[in-house]
Formats: sequence, C-alpha cells, structure tokens
Amino acid sequence: MSSITRRTAVALFGAGALSPGIRAQQQVLYRDYAKCLPDFLRHLVGESVRKRNEAVGALTTPAAIRARQQWVREMFWKLSGGEPQRTPLHVRTIGAFERSAYRMEKLVYETQPEFHVPANLYIPKAGKPPYPGVLFQMGHSLNGKAAAPYQKCCQGLVQLGFVVLAFDPMGQGERVYYPREDLSRTRLSSSDAEHTTPGQQMLLVGMTSTRLQAWDAMRSLDVLASHPLVDAKRLASTGNSGGGTLTMFLSACDDRLAVAAPSCPNSENFACEDFIPPGSTDDAEQNFIGAGPLGFDRWDLLYPLAPKPLLVLISAKDFFGTYSPSYVKNGRQEFATLAGVYKRLGAEEKVRWWESPLPHGLNHGARMEIYRWFRRWLQSDTAPLSAEPPVTPEPDAQLLVTEKGNTVRSFGGATPLSLARERMRTVKPTPVGLRELLGIEELYERPRRVKLGEVEAEGCRVQAIEVATATHTWAPCWLYSPRSQRRGGMLLVIDSAGRNSRAGEDALWQQLAASGVSLCAADVRAVGDLMPEAGRGALRYTMPHASEHDYAWASIMLGQSMVGQRAADIISIVRALQPERVTVAASGKLTVPAMFAAALEPRIEKLYLSGGLASYKHLLDVEEYTHPFASFVPGVLLHTDLPAIGARLGKRLIVAGAVDGRGRALPLGEARGLYATAEVLERAEWSVERLRDVLVKV
Repeated sequence: MSSITRRTAVALFGAGALSPGIRAQQQVLYRDYAKCLPDFLRHLVGESVRKRNEAVGALTTPAAIRARQQWVREMFWKLSGGEPQRTPLHVRTIGAFERSAYRMEKLVYETQPEFHVPANLYIPKAGKPPYPGVLFQMGHSLNGKAAAPYQKCCQGLVQLGFVVLAFDPMGQGERVYYPREDLSRTRLSSSDAEHTTPGQQMLLVGMTSTRLQAWDAMRSLDVLASHPLVDAKRLASTGNSGGGTLTMFLSACDDRLAVAAPSCPNSENFACEDFIPPGSTDDAEQNFIGAGPLGFDRWDLLYPLAPKPLLVLISAKDFFGTYSPSYVKNGRQEFATLAGVYKRLGAEEKVRWWESPLPHGLNHGARMEIYRWFRRWLQSDTAPLSAEPPVTPEPDAQLLVTEKGNTVRSFGGATPLSLARERMRTVKPTPVGLRELLGIEELYERPRRVKLGEVEAEGCRVQAIEVATATHTWAPCWLYSPRSQRRGGMLLVIDSAGRNSRAGEDALWQQLAASGVSLCAADVRAVGDLMPEAGRGALRYTMPHASEHDYAWASIMLGQSMVGQRAADIISIVRALQPERVTVAASGKLTVPAMFAAALEPRIEKLYLSGGLASYKHLLDVEEYTHPFASFVPGVLLHTDLPAIGARLGKRLIVAGAVDGRGRALPLGEARGLYATAEVLERAEWSVERLRDVLVKV
C-alpha cells in the first residue's frame, strides 16, 4: 500500500473520501488560507509574550524593578516618537463663573507652539490651600470635558477639596480638527476617527498620536502643578476609557504623579497569551508601533508608578461590550503580576483592582471609589464617604472657553496634521535599508512551491499552486500555461481585487493566456483568499476588527508592516517561478508593496503599476485621504518616498494613472516630474492589450 502524508490523510478523512470512486479522482488539497495571516501574527505574538514574560518574571528585587521602570519610561517615548521639548505654555484665563461650593475658571494654553488646549479649572471655596490637584482626562466623548459623567466627577472632586483641571483632548469638545460647517461636531465618523485619521498621517513622519496626547497630559500637569493654590507634591490623574488610558500614559512618563486611578482604560496587553487575531487594535494613540519585538506592552505603562497608590477600575462587561474578548482575563492576570511587584516593594496596600458589573462608563459607583482613593492617599482622610456631593452638569455652552466653540477657528494655530506637515518640511531624509524600514525579517531564498491541481481550459491549462512566503503563510496562485506561447517570460499579476476577480472563463487571465502569455495570478496577505477569518467573541467587536485596516495596525505593532509582508509575498512568488523571467503587474493599493518588492528583488525584470499612489507626501496634502492604511509605513518619509524608489528602478518601471492622496489621477506632467526615469502613462489600464504589451517590452 502506498504511503500518504499526514496532510493528505487528514484532508481525505475530513472530506469523507473513503469510496474507491473518490479515491480514483484527483484530490485538490486546499488549505484554509483564511488562517494564514492570523497564524502568522500568533507566531509573532508568541515571541513577544515570551520575551516580556521573561523580563517581568525577573523583577524579584527593588533594583530590578527600578531598572525596568526606567526602561519603560525610555521605551514609551522611543516608541511614541520622542519626548518633545518644553515651550512656553502661554496660559490665559478667558472667563470664569461662580457656584456655591467652587469657582470655575476657563483656561487656554499651548502644549506646543500655537497648539491650543481649552480647559476648565475647578477651585474649591472651602478648605485651606494648598490643595491637592487632580488632572481629569476625558474619554472619547464628542463634547469632551462637557460630558455629563465627567462633569459630575470633577464637581464631586472639587467639593471634596481638590483643585481639578479638565481639558479637551485632541479631536474632542472645542478641539475638533475636522468640524462641520456649524463647528458643533466632527464631520468624521466619530471622535475616535479624529484621533486616528491624523494619527496615521503622523506615522509617515515618525510622529504618533500617542506622543501628542501624552505631551498634552504632561503639559496640562505643568499647568496644574504651577497653580498657586495647588500642592505640587500631591498630584493625581484619573479619567475614564480613553481618559483612563491617558492616565496610564502619564503614569509611565511623569514621576510627579503621586496617585493614579484609571477607569475602564485599554488595560489589555496587545500581545497576550490568549491572542485572538488581529488582537486589541484600537485608536491610533493606543497602538504602540514596533512594541511587540521589544516585549513592551500596555500593562508596562503602570510599572513606573509603583510603589505609589494605584486604583484600576474596570467594567467586567467590557470583554464583550467594548474591548476584545481577552480584556478582563488578561487584565486580571496582569494586575496580579503588578500587585506582586507592589508587594516586593512593601506597598501591597497601595494597589487595588475594582470591578463594576455595569457597562463601560464612569458610573456613580466608580466615581465614589475614586473619591475614596484620592481622599485616602492625597488627604490622609479615611473617614467613610457614604454619598456623592451634589452634582449638576452644566449645559455644554456654559463650559466653552472659546467664543466659536473651536480653538482653531477662534485662535488659529496648529493641528495634528499641520504638525506632521511641518515635520515633513523640515526633515532631511536619511538612508535606511528597505528591509529594515518595512520590517521584513523572513525572506526565503528558495520558497517551496506546491502544485495542488491542474485542469484544461480554453486555449491553456490552469494549475492551482501555492507558495510558502513566511511562517504559516502560503500564497495561493493560478498558473496559466498557454497552448502556444508567443511572449517570453512570465507575467505575475497582483490584482487589488484578488486573483479570483478575473479568473472566470473568458475573463482577463484566461484571455491573456489564450493570447500566448504565461501568467501567474496571485493573492498576497489580506487580499482575496488570504483575507483573514474573523476571531471569536462578540460580533460588534470581532466583525469590524476582521479587517485589513486592523490587521495592518496589528502588523506594525508587531514590527512587520503589511506593506513589508506583501512585498515579501511578491518576492517569494517571483523566486518560486524561477527560472522564468518575471514581469510584475500590480493594481491599486498593491502597487506600493509591488514597488518595494521590485526594489528589493532584481529578478523582477519589469514592473507595471496601474492606478497606484504616486507619493507618500500626497497623503499629507489632504485632510481626508482615501488610500488604505495597509500601505502606510511608519517613518517612511524620514528616509525615502515612492518616487525615490522609482528612480532606483529606472527603466524597469512603467507607471500608469498614478493617483494622489484622495485617489484622484495626477496630471500627466506632474506624474512625469515625479517619475522622470520611468515610462509614465496618463491612464490606469488593466486590460489584455496593456498587460500583454508590458510583457513584450521586457
């Protein structure tokens, strides 16, 4: 009896292939391609978890803990794009009003030159100064500091004897950067998009939303600490959801903080043991670029605070209501580890975990816990607090600092996008290896190529093959062999719609083959049959996250950009097709990885790009870009741009119908100015005639 591989046996058994008639037929042993990208990320996450667990497990002495705390502070700023320099705050008091128990002052200040932050300062009327100060940080409320539960907490704290500074974060309240005509709200889909839309653009020049928002918090703490009525040695931070996460940022980077109480923060490690791809990707500021290979993760943010008092408040419902399915489980595990560090520092009573059964939010119970924690550790007051002080949220308009309700319209000044543009104008690109820039760690010299099946078609034969391109990753391809080959070499087509989109009878691939072209149509990661499966968990979380966008975020968090992964796929397929001479044709969003692949792989004899992005700089020219995030490369404009790569390719390159950041075709003269050494065509064409002509020109 002939032997069969384990894979063949499993496939036959799984298909119920037991009858002699079925065994006599050809068996096409497709794998589950939807698992390739998730399994690849699981592999990377496993390495990250192992590295971090080893480092945290070594925190057995105060000296080791102090060293780790210093490492976290330094790594936080390194991953965020570097700590900015302090500049004058230019604090101004715009207005004020009185209530029976407190005074409210309306402030505006500049955390960076001309980068305005509006804030409300709550000052107690009772008690004796100097008062302890609390920096209250907002969740992702559209109306920022005016959100009712946040007002309630600030009013409660000021009546308990705290000076409270509440400021609008980037993209919220009076800091909306994409306002509607009436300035009332963002024209984007949400306040989250106000963070992420410019946050992705900033990545191109080595900046991050993390850096911007952490710096806003630090400079706001400067404002609070410098107030004459505040005791600068008794400073605390709290906030809910995104504000809880920003409190974690501040815990990592500012040792003036004496107490912290993050509520419902994103306190789930991205690289966790029960990783469900693409993992807990979130708004731009919450995703640490390249953190995975370093063993740095979100829970590390709280380590520098130890042994100072820390209260972590969460909603036990958040693992199926707000965050990922691993949120609560991972949080409990990580808190236990951190509590062990507090115990080794002799501060076991200074760290506490509190859970609410209610949904995500700063509810009454959470506010009461925050009051008690701050009274205990900032006022040495352990007397029972049985009721919340009387709180009555003000109308939004009452809290406005600006006349027009928008800092940019009222004061002019900078926006996150303008900061990125200024960085692009002033930076001098420095050379770097493209593999390093893209994060390509794994590239096979002789990739394995497997034939899965073959069938006769009109004018050609078609093989189904797959090529090993990385750990757990195989690229499925159609290989068309014409009955009468009239054109030399092989045409590898990378279609943004996937290899199956033009694979039908009488469709483009078969027409090309019938005309005498040897053709390989392939899928690359997150495209076509390699689109990833959805993870388990609540559908309202897992389904939106099973997207190219979130897998692109997960990839750069793990140090390997989606562009790099796709470029590696293309290079591996080219190498697997050898000894054929290979011309690559790519369309739409896949032109970017194809260009990087051609720059890295000299065996690509010609490259044809149809309808692709002309320049990364074009993504900074517009407020609302259309090019997908999967083609973004962190820091790319610090080192190179697509036209510079095109110049390296020289006459190997044909550019057809290049587009700008909005996806609009560039004028022919402008495109030729960018790609002076290439053949530049005015219109994007993806046809039998055009692709056949490209192969002829080799």
